[in-house]
Amino acid sequence: MVGVAVLGCGRIGQIHARNLARHRRARLVSVFDVRAEAAAPTAAELGVPAARSVEEVLADAEVAAVLIATPTDTHVPLITAAVKAGKAVLCEKPVDLDIKRARACWAEIAHRKPSVMIGFNRRFDPSFRALRERLQRGEIGTLELAVITSRDPAPPPPAYLKGSGGLLRDMTIHDFDMARYLAGDIAEVQAFGANLVDPDIGKLGDIDTCTVALRSAAGALVQISNSRRCAYGYDQRIEVFGAQGMLQAGNLRATSVEHWGSERTAARDPVLDFFLERYRQAYESELNAFVAAFEEGRPMTPDFGDGLAALRLAEAAEESLLTRRAVDVGG
Repeated sequence: MVGVAVLGCGRIGQIHARNLARHRRARLVSVFDVRAEAAAPTAAELGVPAARSVEEVLADAEVAAVLIATPTDTHVPLITAAVKAGKAVLCEKPVDLDIKRARACWAEIAHRKPSVMIGFNRRFDPSFRALRERLQRGEIGTLELAVITSRDPAPPPPAYLKGSGGLLRDMTIHDFDMARYLAGDIAEVQAFGANLVDPDIGKLGDIDTCTVALRSAAGALVQISNSRRCAYGYDQRIEVFGAQGMLQAGNLRATSVEHWGSERTAARDPVLDFFLERYRQAYESELNAFVAAFEEGRPMTPDFGDGLAALRLAEAAEESLLTRRAVDVGG
């Protein structure tokens, strides 16, 4: 079994640790958090040690891989240290907020041929994955248009927003990766942003609403729609369109039951209200893919290069907001 340690015991670290604890081909060896009081409950719940330091984790011969679920500004040093210690890595997105730091990280570790997966978990959502597979089989012909909708039920707390890197690097980065997952390499980006949800987000120098138009190298057009607020829950949808039709992947609900009555028709349960519910199966499938790639010695995907590419699109979108023009990213 693959021995794995989890670094970071916040909400997403806890989810990963629980998934590892019940995984059939992996073993949760230990957990670590810089705040010992955060690691202790997870360690006690899952019956594993709470490591005293990162160095202790990386020196443990039973740890073959680490799962990094720490704040973004720690990702680069932790990836670097783990790779140098000979560990495989699954790191939450993004690689970093600064693309120069991310590129420097890769330059430092690339010669080691590291096994690094970046946590773009939406690639592993069963519906999104099936949509892509059917698109690639040519079911609707060549992709011409894609629409990616991602809207949060409510803004994150101010403390989170201050260190998040902003809407485009924190939230839209998932959609930039999904655009590449569906349409391939992106050649051009144009973004529009606004503060329509929370004035305090604007005071932080960030936006809370955006649309981003992308043109793929193959010519397909992609539209991303984001908002930090959604009255009806966590809105996650994809549509792809071609000469032979359309494929759609919609929101998930607690049940598929519909009510038809005198006042309304097709009334359904609300959409799921949080990303941990909506993408529960995606996180499990992501971990399965990581473990399988490690066991079989296959390349990890999405890999470090995918993380760099998504970050480059976020950077281009920010440039587009400032310059109010399209930005070429084809080079």
